[in-house]
Amino acid sequence: MTTAVDRFRTAVNTRDLSALEDLFTEDIRLYSPVKFAPFEGRPMVLGLFRVLLRTFEDFRYVGEFAGTAQTSVDGAEAPAAVLLFRTTVNGKEIHGIDMVHLAEDGRIKEFTVMVRPQSAVHALGEAVLAGLVADGLVPTE
Repeated sequence: MTTAVDRFRTAVNTRDLSALEDLFTEDIRLYSPVKFAPFEGRPMVLGLFRVLLRTFEDFRYVGEFAGTAQTSVDGAEAPAAVLLFRTTVNGKEIHGIDMVHLAEDGRIKEFTVMVRPQSAVHALGEAVLAGLVADGLVPTE
């Protein structure tokens, strides 16, 4: 049986934003390593993925763990997966994980990204901010 996590991995690997849209709940929250407050709502999270998919170089998932975990919003126990990835941004190699929580209907309701090392976090933050500004998703400061 194909799950939302399987379909998510395929959509990211093929850079298919329309497939991602169907996988996210309307009120999805994405917690980023470069921003304290989460990105909220399907339009904003899709915009962020648009930026990420063009920013990441040689993005690939290299592992997966599945189980359950409490969500950040309501503390509910939900099906969850941790996806391990590798990528490069502006010449910096990044090791990271995507923590995915599923809603009752099987779509993705919460997403947390963690990356290392700190220099890669900085490079990622700069590249993503530039992309978000260029796409009009955040104001210029």
